[in-house]
Amino acid sequence: MVLFGSNLPYLIVLWQLLAPANVALAQDEAAPEPTCPNIIKRAAWGAVRSKNVTYQLKPVANVIVHHTTGERCTTVATCKEMVANIQTFHQTDNRWSDIGYNFLISAQNIYEGIGWHRMGAHLRGHNNKSIGVAFLGNFDQDRPTARSLNLLARLLECGVELGELADDYRLYGARQLQSTNSPGRYLYTKLQEFDHWQQQV
Repeated sequence: MVLFGSNLPYLIVLWQLLAPANVALAQDEAAPEPTCPNIIKRAAWGAVRSKNVTYQLKPVANVIVHHTTGERCTTVATCKEMVANIQTFHQTDNRWSDIGYNFLISAQNIYEGIGWHRMGAHLRGHNNKSIGVAFLGNFDQDRPTARSLNLLARLLECGVELGELADDYRLYGARQLQSTNSPGRYLYTKLQEFDHWQQQV
């Protein structure tokens, strides 16, 4: 026996109109989407396939900032080429499985290195417990742009919202953990203005 027949569409509309207010409220209070900055993906800069992948436990407790020490790139095209060249060097000369950094930041954009979830090869002894972010350029000579610093801040905020970074993650310059000038004196000075920067190792 058919109970509703052709009246079914009307009953559905009636139910939606009479649904308890808290049902609609619950939908409105759904968790907001993470406010992540635009990230230029691997495919967009021509990444070759990783030779091996090691996944990381999350949330990750540390973020280590580096600089690449080369020339600055000034356009998206030259930055993509630079990131691709870094990957080639890391895979060919260093014999690493992929580009060593999780993310790379130019004056204007963020480029996905190995991305979230995966262990990089950016600082020996710290790779399994950190995310490595490299600024493209030599920041012993050049000053980081305000935009690039803002992109770093937004990337780290995004990492927390995604559950990739711990709420109380610690931010370091590579020079604090290894005998190196990285991330360069000008960038290192700016890192000390970030809330999560750690003076003590």
